[in-house]
Amino acid sequence: MAARAGRRYALGRGPGGGPRMTRMTLAGPAFLATLTVTTTLAFGHGDVAPQPVNTDALPDVGEEWLIENPYRAEKVGEEIWWQAVLIGDSGYNQNCARCHGLGVVSGGLAPDLRYLEAAEYGDEWFAERFQHGYTQDGTTKMPAFGEILGQKAAWAIRTYIETRPEDGALDAHKARLGAIRDELMAGGGDEAALKAELMEIAAGVVTASGAPKADSAALRAALALDGTPAAKKHAAEMLTIGLSAAH
Repeated sequence: MAARAGRRYALGRGPGGGPRMTRMTLAGPAFLATLTVTTTLAFGHGDVAPQPVNTDALPDVGEEWLIENPYRAEKVGEEIWWQAVLIGDSGYNQNCARCHGLGVVSGGLAPDLRYLEAAEYGDEWFAERFQHGYTQDGTTKMPAFGEILGQKAAWAIRTYIETRPEDGALDAHKARLGAIRDELMAGGGDEAALKAELMEIAAGVVTASGAPKADSAALRAALALDGTPAAKKHAAEMLTIGLSAAH
């Protein structure tokens, strides 16, 4: 992952032929110009009211806007990091998915934010765009979320975005994850052993942003195995959703 450092993005073509961000050497204005071009592909949605995000479970980050994500696991610990992922998941899919795609998989209307590197320069661009939005020729291409949703929501959404797996990240494990899913659906298997195996798979999932920890179906299924009566069914559902999204 060290090779990712010191890079930014250019507009390329994604697997489906739509635009996506690919990495390029730091280019200052060229980087921002490229993202401006891709953002103009998004339809104006100034008439969409931002949906509130409950961030009470997250620690405060102060009044002045930061330029680096404060909710990464190495800064706040695993528990708060995971809370930020879950809150960011909800906040993103209520406010951002219409243009940037469900699960942060762009359909071509706007940049694929999964490829915005998990580093200070990626954070700084994200924070600026989140706060101020983007308008072109009097048309709002992206509304300003900063004053409405606040900084805690911004960084929670950023945390969720940067933990998204890269394309094909679970391909090597599909068969085994399907078998675990079927076993869980049938109510069988040693829960502790299956949880350990899922955690091992999750630890090897690579993010598109270069972040060291991924929010994957394997991780969500593992965390769902909490010993409660409905745990196996819930974990199986997490795997079903994840495997379906991977196709």
